[in-house]
Amino acid sequence: DVQLQASGGGLVQAGGSLILSCVASGFSFDDWAIGWFRQAPGRKREPVSCISKSDGETYTIGSVQGRFSISIGNTKNTLLLQMNSLNTEDTAVYYCAADSRTYYSCRYYLRYGMASWGKGTQLTVSS
Repeated sequence: DVQLQASGGGLVQAGGSLILSCVASGFSFDDWAIGWFRQAPGRKREPVSCISKSDGETYTIGSVQGRFSISIGNTKNTLLLQMNSLNTEDTAVYYCAADSRTYYSCRYYLRYGMASWGKGTQLTVSS
């Protein structure tokens, strides 16, 4: 049974930094692609970043490139999202997701979504 749980959200001032974590179970990061998505109030869900350990691929959307960094944590099956230079546009519920179909690229997943989703964590950036 695949489970994903994001945590680490909170209230941050603009310009600040935060690290989100996602603890996963029921599958191995060696075999799946995993990623972050977000949904702001009144807006559609949008992709943030993806990593596929099996082929070493990572992909991050343009609006957060240079500010956000996805990585796999030292603790087994933990996904991280380092977020720097936060602004109010980053306010959203952040979700981690995973997919076993690693024959697709991260760009595919960020466009079409992933098969398994966890509950999100709220990030609020104040001005």
